[in-house]
Amino acid sequence: MVAIPRLVVAAPASGSGKTTVATGLMAALAARGLAVSPHKVGPDYIDPGYHGLATGRPGRNLDPWLTSEALVAPLFLHGARGADVAVVEGVMGMFDGAAKAGPGGASGGDFASTAHVATLLDAPVVLVVDASAASRSVAAVVHGFRSFGAGRGGAAGRGRDVRFGGVVLNRVGSEAHAALCREAIEETGVPVLGALPRTDDIAKPSRHLGLVPAAERHAEAVETVRRLGELVAAHCDLDALMALARSAPDLREEPWTPSFAESVRAESVRAESVRAESGRVRVAVAGGAAFTFGYAENEELLAAAGAEVVRFDPLRDERLPPGTRAVVIGGGFPEVYAADLSANEPLRKEVAAFAGPVYAECAGLLYLADELDGRPMCGVLRGVTATMSPRLTLGYRAAVAVADSVVARAGERFHGHEFHRTVTAPAHGATPAWQWSKAGPAGFVQGGCVASYLHLHWAGSPDSARRLVEAAVR
Repeated sequence: MVAIPRLVVAAPASGSGKTTVATGLMAALAARGLAVSPHKVGPDYIDPGYHGLATGRPGRNLDPWLTSEALVAPLFLHGARGADVAVVEGVMGMFDGAAKAGPGGASGGDFASTAHVATLLDAPVVLVVDASAASRSVAAVVHGFRSFGAGRGGAAGRGRDVRFGGVVLNRVGSEAHAALCREAIEETGVPVLGALPRTDDIAKPSRHLGLVPAAERHAEAVETVRRLGELVAAHCDLDALMALARSAPDLREEPWTPSFAESVRAESVRAESVRAESGRVRVAVAGGAAFTFGYAENEELLAAAGAEVVRFDPLRDERLPPGTRAVVIGGGFPEVYAADLSANEPLRKEVAAFAGPVYAECAGLLYLADELDGRPMCGVLRGVTATMSPRLTLGYRAAVAVADSVVARAGERFHGHEFHRTVTAPAHGATPAWQWSKAGPAGFVQGGCVASYLHLHWAGSPDSARRLVEAAVR
């Protein structure tokens, strides 16, 4: 049994202020000297960056679609090791989940929703309600969400009801306005744990895929997070929120560990000559402002498989790290930095000439193409060009590997997601990587390179990390 005080921050809909309250609460509790473990429901890469600034710990995602229902609590406990309290930011509206059935045939609807994850963690939920255009009517919203949550335990997979712990009002216009809302909500028996005033001066800049990642505006982001912490500390009852977090029962699961996913660790580094040379196989992972998307567990699995994980920045570094045996290029915003990425010709040429395995997701796909919006990229994927699109492509994907690659075997099934506003024009005759819809195959397999728009959380498919390291050894 593992005791971790914890809260889930939910909302009736996107735009209600979940990120403001969750990030501010993390920062406020950290300012009290507590070790705060930050988590995010769903396949979001940007909010966890702000969570990391607030807590000094990696922001981690909890997603039963990308991993499994059985892994949500173990992954949570892994991230929360040594923490005094954990704060989990929800996704979209509280009951909004995957439209399709989840892994193992689980029902859709609220699968992978905030409510679903809250029941898997047996954690109390704090509902953030935007009160800017109502007063007593917010009580009806709260009553409806609590009543609806009382019947969702079975659909969420644990036979538990959602633990509805309290409300934080957001964007109240005055103390009198807050008092009207508070009085009405407390008639329903739900406590109001805070009321944040309207604040237009704390800005989190956005762009075509959401908020600007914290890594791209570090000094400003640090200041934003500090002010969010002060806002929440001034207008929320932190003692009551901590008491609610401590009411969460102990979890019976054991923490996930990267090593447990590798059944025979020696197979990952079976080449004794390579081990004698360097001790571990060096895998270079792209970072910096252009490549900010990635799951912490992916790198932990690479390390467990025998890799020495090193970072490089395609905007600044003109060479791959010495001794690199494999390259991983995740997601981000290369379209924003296309001119600078293109201008770094020495690194582009080195990546193009690299003979080891390369795994690329989304932004990595664009960087490996011949061109991005007319600017030369690495040219690893000959004939592939990428351009910005007015259409947002977003959603979960149940993918099947079309061909063998350095991370998959043909016919294997994976759960991932897409998130981009670009399109690629493929080269004629290219070998596809995945199939996930009637629209046809997607991505590219070319020698030791696999690149596509598909984002994977390797805790759900740990063999991918092992295979990549084995390919690097070979």
